[in-house]
Formats: sequence, structure tokens, C-alpha cells
Amino acid sequence: MQGGRLRKEAIYVKINDTDITKLIHIPIDDLLSFIASIKLSDYDQKIAERILSEIKSRLNTMVQIGLGYLTLDRLAATLSGGETQRINLTRTLGSNLTNSLYILDEPSVGLHPKDTEKLVAVLKKLRDLGNTVVVIEHEEAVIRNADYIVDIGPEAGIHGGHLVYSGNYSDFIKGIKDNLTSDYLTGIRKIYVPDTKRKVLQKLIIKGARQHNLKNIDVTIPLQTMTVVTGVSGSGKTSLVKHILYPGLKLLINDPVAYSPGKHDQISGDIRNIKMVEMVSQSPIGKSSRSNPVTYVKAYDDIRKLYADQQLSKIKGFEPKHFSFNIEGGRCETCKGDGYLTVEMQFLADVTLTCDECGGKRFKREVLEVTYQDKNIFELLDMTIEESLEFFKSKKNILARLQPLYDVGLGYIKLGQSSNTLSGGEAQRVKLASFLTKEYLSKNIFFIFDEPTTGLHFHDINKLMDAFNSLVENGHTVLIVEHNMESSELQTGS
Repeated sequence: MQGGRLRKEAIYVKINDTDITKLIHIPIDDLLSFIASIKLSDYDQKIAERILSEIKSRLNTMVQIGLGYLTLDRLAATLSGGETQRINLTRTLGSNLTNSLYILDEPSVGLHPKDTEKLVAVLKKLRDLGNTVVVIEHEEAVIRNADYIVDIGPEAGIHGGHLVYSGNYSDFIKGIKDNLTSDYLTGIRKIYVPDTKRKVLQKLIIKGARQHNLKNIDVTIPLQTMTVVTGVSGSGKTSLVKHILYPGLKLLINDPVAYSPGKHDQISGDIRNIKMVEMVSQSPIGKSSRSNPVTYVKAYDDIRKLYADQQLSKIKGFEPKHFSFNIEGGRCETCKGDGYLTVEMQFLADVTLTCDECGGKRFKREVLEVTYQDKNIFELLDMTIEESLEFFKSKKNILARLQPLYDVGLGYIKLGQSSNTLSGGEAQRVKLASFLTKEYLSKNIFFIFDEPTTGLHFHDINKLMDAFNSLVENGHTVLIVEHNMESSELQTGS
């Protein structure tokens, strides 16, 4: 009925002369006030008391963490990442349980510092109710408000895994030496802000942007600089960048796009030199478990050729394809190159077992007999990026493709690490590394990065900024949607 999506019989049911279709169209702030003002008979009040209490608790939590402007009928696809994260948090934090253990994995993802303060207040409320709250987090504001700190390190991957510190926050920032986390918190180490900004010579102009909550705004974006789009969660950053700029710019350079641009009047400016538009998100780098960093940056082609050129390979008639676990030939056919088998259980969770045929090594025995510098192909793929740089120091073509992975702070991951074991931030940095190779340096690319500091330590952000500046120095444009204060300060546009 008139867009209400309910049958007219359902709309006949009213509370305080208001039907449900009107309630889902008003902001949550107003909805909470309406629920609090409901007056019922004594009999109905006894029935509805528990229900109203649960509704008010959840709505109040949404207001507390900064979602009071949303309406209940807002489509999930139109929400920003920060809004989605906070709605998921509401389901957990709004339950008012006591004597419970809450484990939250980076709850500040997608949140502006203003919203992080609200999140910290909610977490403290949970603690004060008698719960134990364990938070996995890099956000400085959350760390500073913790009662107890457990720091794992000292660095990532093979350089980590040690308990660096365990204790209260005051001692953490006073007496720990050579600790990356406390060094950044106390200012011993810093993410340095450049003294000068790049001059703007070319620019894009978005006119009349009015998608979702954008108020018919005009926005100027400098080209061949690093520009940050920031603001509180839900302010319209995603609507501007993802729904208007990205598809609109792709259409202007005749690059196919999956969806039409949002409401705006025009995108104009110096677009003639833009050859590509790339949205570098935190989505997985591949759907198959056999996809990995070394294949994504296209270093594996040269590696397979290197093994095929070995004397034993020539004797056995092996070609580069025999060193691939994606096609038949040299891979273990029992597990299809996965290294494991999945046993489906009808009434239980599926069980993953190491392949008996190859022992989890993914290749046939005769293929594993071929070695380069005493390493077979499985042992090579089990090396970290950092280790491989030394291993391939005489192979400049392979080194050129692996070095960017190290430069973006991924020296600790393994060459053959399955893509589905990478975090969103790691997947995004693998994509970034692929664009730092020589084949892209001559192209003028407009890069859009959506919250690239998600899941990154202060030390990793330093490395990431170096990679961004490398892109800009080679003539590319970098646009970053971000809440992190350090990366916002490092903006090098105007």
C-alpha cells in the first residue's frame, strides 16, 4: 500500500493512532521517543512490558553509537561500511547480558573518531554491567581506554607470535622499550606529515551530487595527488565516491561499469589523461582456495618457467604447466592441488583432512623432485615474501614483482598462502602491490581506496603511505576514503 510493502489488513493495526509503515519511515531518534511515549492499559502494559524494554534497549544502543539518523526501512545495500558494522554491533551490545564474555574483532572499523568515542562508551557500559570485554584492536582511542593491555609481536608473521607485554595501560606506555605499539602511542615513533603539499595542476569537478543524503553539493578533486575524503560515518562519503564518482568516471573514459552513477548533474575537468579507474577494495583476491599472492602479482609465471628450465625437468619432459596446481599435469589429482580433502558430514560440520596422496604438498612426487637452489616448488611456495627476496636476488624479473609485496608491508605472508586466509586489509595491499609493478607505471590511473588502513598497526600505515606516495610520484591519482587521522593528515592534495 503506497510503498509500505504490507497488506492493508496489517496497516489497520495501530498503536497511539500510528501504523507500522509510518514508524519504519521515521529516524531512529524519533522512533525511540515514540516507543518511550506509548501509553497502554494496565493489562496491555503487563503483556508488552518485556517487549517494549527490549525494543528500547536496542534502539537506545543504536542512538548511542551514532545511528539515530537512520530509518528502519533503509536498504542494507545503501549503508556504508561503518553503518553496517555498527548495526551488527547493536545486535551484540544491545542485549544487556551480564556475566558474559564479549570478544569483538576490530569494532572500530569504518568509524570516524567521533563515533569511536561513542563505541568506547558502550563498551565501558558493558564492562560496568559485570561483563568481560576483550577487544582485538589497532585504534588508538580504544587502546588508550583499555583497563588491561595484551600486546602480541614484536612484528608480523614469522617476526611475531611473542607476548611482548601484558598488564595495565599506565605501565605499558612508561616502561616498555623498543615496542612498536607503545612507541607510537608515546610519540617516540611517528607517522610524519609532509611539510609541503603537492601543487594542483589538474582537477575533476563533481556538480550537483544528491545521491541519498548528499545535499546537491559540488566537489573538486585534484588529479595526480593524494586526496582524502573523510567525515563521520553516514555523512555521504560512500554515496559520493562509490555511487557517483567511480561509475561516472568510468563511463566518461568508455570503461564498462556494472551499475549506473547516482544522482548528480555532471563530472567535468581534465579527464583526457586518465586511462583507467580502479576501485581497490578489501574483497578477496580470488574465489578459489588455490589463488594466492604470488599468482595475483603475476610472479608465478616466471617461477614456473624457472623450474621448467631445470635440467631434471627437461629430462622428465616437464613444462611450466606441470608446476601449476590449477590445471592437470603436475598437481596432485586426488586433492586437485588443494593439499587437503573436505569430507561432507550430513549432520555435522564438514571435516578437512590432509591429502594422503601428496601429504598436503599439492604436487605429484616426481614434480617435487625438481629443485632450484635445493628448494622444490612446494618448499618455495612455503617461503615468506621476505625470505623469497633473498632467494631470488639474482632473478630480477621475479624480484621486480615480489618487491612491491614487501614494500606494502606484506613481507611476512607466504608466497603460496591461500587467498581465503588473507584478511581484508591484506587482500587490499596485495592488490596495491600489483599496481606498483613496472607494467602499470606508464599508465595514468585514478585509484580509489576504501579505508585502506583497516586492520593496520601504526607501523604498517607508515609503509602504506610510502606506497601511496610512490603511485602519485609516477603520475597516478590516489583518492582515499578514510577515517584514520594519521592518513587524513598525510593528504598531499589541496
